[in-house]
Amino acid sequence: MAMTEENLKVANKTEQLTTFESGNEMAAMAAAQINYHIMGYFPITPSTEVAQYLDQMKARGEHDVKLIPADGEHGSAGICYGAAATGARVFNATSANGFMYMLEQMPVQAGTRFPMVMNLVTRAVSGPLDIRGDHSDLYYALNTGWVILTARTPQAVYDMNIMALKIAEHSKVRLPVIVAYDGFFTSHQKRKVNYFKDRKVVQEFVGECPTEYNFARDPKLPVTIGAHMNGEDLMNNHFQQSEAMYAAGEVYQEVAAEYAKLSGRNYEVLDLYGMEDAEVALFLLNSAAETAKDVVDKLRAQGIKAGVISPNIIRPFPAKEIREALKNVKALLIGERADSYGGHGPNLTHEVKSALQEDKNNETIVLSRVFGLGGKDFYADDAENFFQAAIVTMEKGYADKPFDYYGHVPGNPEKVLKPVITPQHGDVYNSGLIHVENDPETNKLKVKIPPLRSLTSKPKRIASGHGACPGCGIFTGLELFFKGIEGDVVVLYQTGCAYVTTTAYPYTSHKQTMIHNLFQNGAATLSGTVEAFFELKERGEINVSDDATFVMITGDGGMDIGMGSAIGTALRNHKLIMLEYDNEGYMNTGSQMSYSTPKGHMTSTSNVGKSQQGKSFHHKDTAQIMASTNIPYVFTGVEAFPQDLIKKAAKAQWYAQNVGTVYGKILITCPLNWKSEDRYGEKILEAAVNTCFFPLYEVENGITTITYNPDEKKKRVSLEEWLKYMGKTKHLLKEENHELLVELEEEIEHRWQRILAKHENPHL
Repeated sequence: MAMTEENLKVANKTEQLTTFESGNEMAAMAAAQINYHIMGYFPITPSTEVAQYLDQMKARGEHDVKLIPADGEHGSAGICYGAAATGARVFNATSANGFMYMLEQMPVQAGTRFPMVMNLVTRAVSGPLDIRGDHSDLYYALNTGWVILTARTPQAVYDMNIMALKIAEHSKVRLPVIVAYDGFFTSHQKRKVNYFKDRKVVQEFVGECPTEYNFARDPKLPVTIGAHMNGEDLMNNHFQQSEAMYAAGEVYQEVAAEYAKLSGRNYEVLDLYGMEDAEVALFLLNSAAETAKDVVDKLRAQGIKAGVISPNIIRPFPAKEIREALKNVKALLIGERADSYGGHGPNLTHEVKSALQEDKNNETIVLSRVFGLGGKDFYADDAENFFQAAIVTMEKGYADKPFDYYGHVPGNPEKVLKPVITPQHGDVYNSGLIHVENDPETNKLKVKIPPLRSLTSKPKRIASGHGACPGCGIFTGLELFFKGIEGDVVVLYQTGCAYVTTTAYPYTSHKQTMIHNLFQNGAATLSGTVEAFFELKERGEINVSDDATFVMITGDGGMDIGMGSAIGTALRNHKLIMLEYDNEGYMNTGSQMSYSTPKGHMTSTSNVGKSQQGKSFHHKDTAQIMASTNIPYVFTGVEAFPQDLIKKAAKAQWYAQNVGTVYGKILITCPLNWKSEDRYGEKILEAAVNTCFFPLYEVENGITTITYNPDEKKKRVSLEEWLKYMGKTKHLLKEENHELLVELEEEIEHRWQRILAKHENPHL
């Protein structure tokens, strides 16, 4: 049929382009086309790319979204809530423990009824740490009061991100919405995707941003948001919220039907494949359902009536539609990438069973299997095994094992893990060549160290065989610091490159005790370890003659998300050392901007383009922040000045064993993300010191002492001498960025003069 002129206009207006992109790319594409007001974010694998893609587009001037880098996911959730409460359109993306860190804020946003859209790129929740995809984070979202859509493909990620905002802002709903898709499966795998050529089509579909709610957007119209309630009022509040959630199910169907007319793609409440006459079926979320569809075709060719059910929305839970779909199914296997420990089946298993209880005529036998945890792949063979279990159950008329795990392997006692590296301790780390004395007259320590070659006999604390990048400065810097530490150490590593490259089960590169915890809790965790050690020793429950030195290693932005814990630990003055290796970014997740990134430096979330020139604000001075807590010893150091660093390590150990908390910051190179040549590592560090960007000093009992002054040594160099070695800063040397370079120079000089003033006046 020939198209009418009117239809032709509509077709041209809604023209779609075809591309091959990942789920993360399409989430960013949808956000850019909607042109949200605010994205408060914090990088965590595998959701990090969403912010990266948006920042790249921002640098090219392709959208106006204000990207706000938070100090952690809890902060990002607060940024989003504050923006939503002001009436802005708000967007976010996170995963796993990042979602857990913001969990406290999730019911706040839902309970006060402020819309926004967040992409949950699903990933295993630690511990132990695993960065690959399962649904253990998604299941924590079920009781937060957020509407939850599930996207099986990159196409669905794009489409549902557009639909989600319209649902969230609907007058019957007014709730935040999660779009959940599988980490590293849907998030990173590229698939064929259609998207609207003109973003005005998307913007017209979602409509104008609502202004009629009680937003805190006009000081002349004051409102109170979040007032505490008594039980009766809270009951009414939650009843209204519950009604809105169920209304969201109806609104979803309306929006999906409207979007189908616009795009040609329909997202029913349930994605049903082969379910019209199915006798055996699988119930699967997201990408696993796509794998199972091929097996349905295979089984139907054999005369077996098989089918797959996959919901597109799980909050509100589509109980009515599930009852209808399972009316004639004899055996159903529910596969879930998470567990509800001790519940005899994960969450959705019980919700499906509960839905079926409402149908007195339903005789479906339900099996439940936990599978695919930690990103364990789900192949067609696995789907076939699921179907075979359902078929056997159908034939027997009952389930031998209603609940079980699938894919676990029993241990073999004959293959018990044995240490490859002999643990080292005690005297092997006592050189006897380092001498530290307390001078009561100056209230400072005197340190004598031997020539460096004399300390090479001390074995390394970290064995060779770790997975760090070529030229990485972390381990040479840490090992040099450890040369100044005598005796045993107990080390806690926060998540970061130093941790992930040295411990991948069943391997470890650590010769002495190592504990891991997440960014936000490293210092608090080690403070608990320290106090437990001393308490157990005092009670005679452990027999240790020499005290170990307790060291927390943080880096890769770990003094952003973990700053609160670190300050709390410092204020309590536990006997431990906090050592930050500063590589000027979140290198562990792919070189995103951190608060230690200098202004103007390029990262994957502070790109360079016509609309922006790298990071937009100055770097955080963690050494001065920690010094303000009045702990006994704070220092800075670099590998390029080895004697200075070793002396400070020896002092750090004395204070940590005799007085209290120590903080140290060492600058280390990251050739991969600094875009520098491996051979220039020492030159870059030396230049950073000689430009006064990274001054070497210590704060001992409140008194600041500069331990190396490039002006006095006549070694001072221009800022360009440091920047020229790194690809991430080449743009700062261009004429058009001269003002930015001058601003950075002035800030560095200002900070240097403050340190000089403190050095010259012990009362500052």
